[in-house]
Amino acid sequence: MDARATDFWSSPDLAVQIGGDAPTPQDKPEAAMDWAFGLATPELRLFTTGVQRRLPSGPAATLGERARRFFSEYPAAGGLEVSPRLLVGAIPFDREEGDCLFLPERAANRPWSPPFHQTSSRGSRRITAEPSRAAYQDAVGKALVSIRASREGAQPVDKVVLSRSLRLEADAPFDAFALWRDLQADPSAARFLVPLGPGRGGAMRRLVGASPELLISRRGAAILSHPLAGSSRRSPDLSEDEAAAQALLTSDKDRREHGLVVEAIMDLLAPWCSDLRAPPGPALVSTRTMWHLGTRIEGHLRRPDEVSAAELAALLHPTPAVCGSPRDRAAELIRELEAYDRGFYGGAVGWTNAVGDGAWYVALRCAEVCGRETRLYAGAGIVEGSDPAAEADETSGKFQAVLRALGVDEASL
Repeated sequence: MDARATDFWSSPDLAVQIGGDAPTPQDKPEAAMDWAFGLATPELRLFTTGVQRRLPSGPAATLGERARRFFSEYPAAGGLEVSPRLLVGAIPFDREEGDCLFLPERAANRPWSPPFHQTSSRGSRRITAEPSRAAYQDAVGKALVSIRASREGAQPVDKVVLSRSLRLEADAPFDAFALWRDLQADPSAARFLVPLGPGRGGAMRRLVGASPELLISRRGAAILSHPLAGSSRRSPDLSEDEAAAQALLTSDKDRREHGLVVEAIMDLLAPWCSDLRAPPGPALVSTRTMWHLGTRIEGHLRRPDEVSAAELAALLHPTPAVCGSPRDRAAELIRELEAYDRGFYGGAVGWTNAVGDGAWYVALRCAEVCGRETRLYAGAGIVEGSDPAAEADETSGKFQAVLRALGVDEASL
């Protein structure tokens, strides 16, 4: 691999000017921050500002080819770039919907310092559950009926992931950058802020969150995926918290749910790999509010020059952790049972560069912020043996990371 590519991963404080005569954030500070992208993980910190050129939007199946064409048509300025050119952005949940990726004006491993404002979450706001908790539990019941009925068909459904949403409205605009800052309570999570383009009224839509789940990373020939499936809400009481963790680790229902995700990822990656390995069983993974079952899947690509991180992300997305199994049939049930468009929730956020390296995280524990409205999302995997009330409790636990950062109590919803 080109040494300049490895520099991008290894340098703790590398400022990178991308492109030739592009304006810098100092030239147009407000416009540059409109398109600010941030991703902070234990492995890498990436912060960009401005937008030089957007990748033509398209479905997941075409992402790899579109990215290759983009970099071939936009060569390095004089071949002197310090780090490979980048595409940063997000992939929506629906594989047929258009993604949002772009080449920034400037990228660095140092965080930007935006002017934080008072968030409206501390003032007047209105909170609406969409759907209500009761309606969500009813949808879970219907999903269980469909799972049982599918056993007699040619393509039985093993799992479907159902989500619900909280819509917050305020008298003043929400500050997405302050929310991003206040989500740093989980240092092991991938904290992200992704611009999605102007929304209603011209305000910028931004996806902000702290995801515990790595969809895929590629560093040369080495690849890594760390799927999570099977969850339990944490308790402030240490003995209850430990009991919840052990109950999750030994739960047949949760281990079956987790196994479906690992099997699907291994099956999709195997044709691309010279070796691919995973431990025989899951391990416990903790966040501030949840316990999860997780499995590290590692391998090496047979021909790394032929497939980028973005193409691998599009291949895997959406996994059974956020959609279900089999994928197409689970997606049909989601469209039938969920009363809203997920947008970029349950999609993927991340980056890829001109040599194909990159990292993509599942868009979880997140909110879409646009002007005076913020919408939060959380989901749970429904399999045989699921209990509607317990699945609703799981989504409540998953809301907590963002709700706490916003200073909101969801107890009454």
